[in-house]
Amino acid sequence: MAQRLWVVVALVVAGALGREVATAPPQSDLDAFMKQVVVKRDDNWKKFQQYILDEREQFELRGPGKVPLWGDRRDYTWYVRDGFFVRSPVRANGVAIPDEERRAYEDRFLKREQGREKRRTSKEEPVEKATPMDAQSLIRQSREPEFISSAYFLKFKFEEGKYAFVGKETLDGREVLKVEYYPAKLFSKEQNSREHRRNNGQKLKDDNYDAALEKMLNKVSMVTLWIEPSAHQIVKYDFHNVNLDFLPAAWLARFTDVRATMNMHMPFPEVWLPKDVEMFFSAMLAVGEMDARYRLNYHNYKLATTTARIK
Repeated sequence: MAQRLWVVVALVVAGALGREVATAPPQSDLDAFMKQVVVKRDDNWKKFQQYILDEREQFELRGPGKVPLWGDRRDYTWYVRDGFFVRSPVRANGVAIPDEERRAYEDRFLKREQGREKRRTSKEEPVEKATPMDAQSLIRQSREPEFISSAYFLKFKFEEGKYAFVGKETLDGREVLKVEYYPAKLFSKEQNSREHRRNNGQKLKDDNYDAALEKMLNKVSMVTLWIEPSAHQIVKYDFHNVNLDFLPAAWLARFTDVRATMNMHMPFPEVWLPKDVEMFFSAMLAVGEMDARYRLNYHNYKLATTTARIK
């Protein structure tokens, strides 16, 4: 009798689990879906380079008891000058930047970007380039501008079998799919750089340590994605390090939370661009818990032209 009861219980549980699993798409379907999502993400990245925008940068540092220790807020606008995206300061903590100081900042910024572009192109073999279209015909800068690299810090690669379907949610009035991504190669940029140096006969003393650190970061990292399914559009990213106790100097400071979030929006019909990026760090020190919050807000998007700049 007891044995039959256990058999019945096992069948009921198995049936319940089977129904639960059936609510989630098979892994092969999810991988195919995510492959399209990553393609759409890359398409957004290309469109981003056709626009200029206004940017607000904020930083807050708080001590034990959430007491404010320091804060800074700066407003910038971006425009195209001599074929380069240039960042122009507008206000610092609500105070307008004097014209002379603003122009000096722009000149330094442009000179730095031109130097980086020159160093980058000098290392590459000349290749035949396709004729640029639209706004890109105005821009000679092939290295991505700073506001793009800041926004697309989560430019992860497609990794088959690393995604898990969580469920459906409503975000900003849209029905979206929530997907968790467990990366194996999220922190692979430096790894690829090291491999390139080794292939060229170079060897750095800290290569083994850096590789081990990146491997540990990948193991404890998780990215949550909210995706509009019909357009394969990521509308929100959330990067979270689950456990950072392995980091050096844990005796001095223990990270209790590391999180980065990016929200997307549609400033133009069917054009998805970054709305804001926020990074949050929290650590426990001997004096108590400290946290820092860094935020970028992007607004007032306009198509890039050679005449667009601050008035």
